[in-house]
Amino acid sequence: MTETAVRVRDLVKRYGGNTVVDGLALEISAGEVFALLGPNGAGKTTTVEIMEGFRKRDSGTVSVLGEDPEKAGRAWRSRIGIVTQTATDASELTVREVVRHFAGTYPRFRDPEAVIEQVGLAECARKRVGRLSGGQRRRVDVALGVIGDPDVLFLDEPTTGFDPEARVRFWQLIRQLAGEGITILLTTHYLDEVEALANRVAILADGRIKITGEPATLGGRASAKAVVSWRENGSLKVEETATPDRLVADLVERHDGNVPGLSVQRPSLEDIYLQLIDGSASEAKIRKESV
Repeated sequence: MTETAVRVRDLVKRYGGNTVVDGLALEISAGEVFALLGPNGAGKTTTVEIMEGFRKRDSGTVSVLGEDPEKAGRAWRSRIGIVTQTATDASELTVREVVRHFAGTYPRFRDPEAVIEQVGLAECARKRVGRLSGGQRRRVDVALGVIGDPDVLFLDEPTTGFDPEARVRFWQLIRQLAGEGITILLTTHYLDEVEALANRVAILADGRIKITGEPATLGGRASAKAVVSWRENGSLKVEETATPDRLVADLVERHDGNVPGLSVQRPSLEDIYLQLIDGSASEAKIRKESV
């Protein structure tokens, strides 16, 4: 049986009369990359902070690595890696100094030089953190999140401000960590990041989980009707079908193997996401970036 690294049951958190987390439940297996999606204000950060032990819950149960984060001690905390939304304030230290310093606070840690290289900061190792760009400072945050060789890694919007090259490096690092068996909980607005990294994804809205599943099949994506389009006799043809392979085969035969403008599209992860949060793209603030 697969070990469960994170288990949440009936989680509730209120601020005054406002319920921001409303009976939330989820399980994350050891070694899994799990993405938590939702619009701003959906309760993602509050949920993650409760799992990290930084915020108290009103009711429900939470277990991370077999312990209640609200009561767990220093030994448990040394097994947790965290990358928050806010940047590390160590402006007078160099990148190498701050990473080495943080490494020394853990009973076990990764090689600081290797971590600096993995996050793409080798050329900036001697620079003071305060002189780095916003994206480079974000990479320092990622380095500090993984330096303690965690069993569970929480990543809250980790690639904000990253350029495409930095995001590719980050994706490689996450795949490496997952391959080593580290459990990773990722919150992000970048849906291509979710498709590239996550084993499973949950969509959160109004403090509740709307759906959980694999990115490729979430919300029936894999079995949904496809939209096939092509050009014929100078006109654009569009057909919705549950059997796109058959239609494409017919088109290829009819056009002697060359179908002008052929395109086959099924609902994207973004389509499913927007449907589940009532289709509000402005509320979701989705950022489209391609790497």
